[in-house]
Amino acid sequence: MRSAKAGAPQSAERRSREQHTSASAARRTRRIVGLAASGVLLVIAVWLSLAIGNRAIPFGDVVQALIAPNADDHVHMIVRDLRVPRTLIGLAAGAALAVAGAIMQGITRNPLADPGLLGVNAGASVFVVIAIAVFGVTAPLGFVWFAFAGAAVAAVVVYAVGSFGRYGATPVKLALAGTAVTAIATSFVTLMLISDSETLNAYRFWQVGSLAGRGLDTFALLWPFVAAGLVLALLLGRTLNLLAFGEELARGLGDNPLLSRTAAAVAVVVLCGSATALAGPIVFIGLVIPHAVRAITGPDYRWILVFSLVLGPVLLLVADVIGRVVLGTGELEAGLVVAAVGAPVMIAVVRRLKVGAL
Repeated sequence: MRSAKAGAPQSAERRSREQHTSASAARRTRRIVGLAASGVLLVIAVWLSLAIGNRAIPFGDVVQALIAPNADDHVHMIVRDLRVPRTLIGLAAGAALAVAGAIMQGITRNPLADPGLLGVNAGASVFVVIAIAVFGVTAPLGFVWFAFAGAAVAAVVVYAVGSFGRYGATPVKLALAGTAVTAIATSFVTLMLISDSETLNAYRFWQVGSLAGRGLDTFALLWPFVAAGLVLALLLGRTLNLLAFGEELARGLGDNPLLSRTAAAVAVVVLCGSATALAGPIVFIGLVIPHAVRAITGPDYRWILVFSLVLGPVLLLVADVIGRVVLGTGELEAGLVVAAVGAPVMIAVVRRLKVGAL
């Protein structure tokens, strides 16, 4: 009798371990399959970006233009001089925005976090307006350093303001500081634009967010920053998992919350600043993609960051392709297409979440 009674708890414990192992294996398989499918989607998005536009180009011609270009062939010129730069910029900006959004949701524990939350877009806009109105900059390449500097300054100001008082940079204080900085920056930009029509004409194309009008020189200037930011972000996966449980528990598990948040903030500044400088203030990618991938990855930020890196460019490139063909005779900027997709997702997220979750 004693042996039978002692064996029952052991049997139950063994079954529990087996069920846990089986669930872990199924979750790992789902993630691997999902990542492979995401890679296929990325390849398809790149091909669409190179082949589809006002003029559809056959797959064979696209390959030949990339491998053995003919300088006198008009089709090859379209692929190499126009579509390759915007595809590369879409890859870099999409990955940067999606990964930055995932990091921001992790460190602020705010499910609605987006590069706009820390005033990054607004800060970049202020510096771009200054570049146009004061220094006479009109070319996209000239906006790069101003947009990058503005995004970085805005993020640093928001983090510094949100760190005042007890408990440091809490999610609520960061969100409020970001809202305040965005309001001030938007007011300044509006004042500058309504008082100078030339500045408005030069600024409005950049403001909507687009992959067009940027060349390989812009990409070559900023891809090292994007790469560095992505590497730093991927190293923060385990740290974000610990911070999700709260600072006290993270500290008890051997993490340094202050150092972790600082590293995460640096990654966000580099990624958001680079993406905004590349493509303008495109919104919602950093909100939509992390929420979408959680259905596959669960709450593990190590996987969320990897999936976001792959699927962020998919959304931006597909939006760019849709913008090329939806009007027939002209183009609709990618930022507007992404906003049309992202706004309903944001509304759905807000409706699903409780107020206390924010």
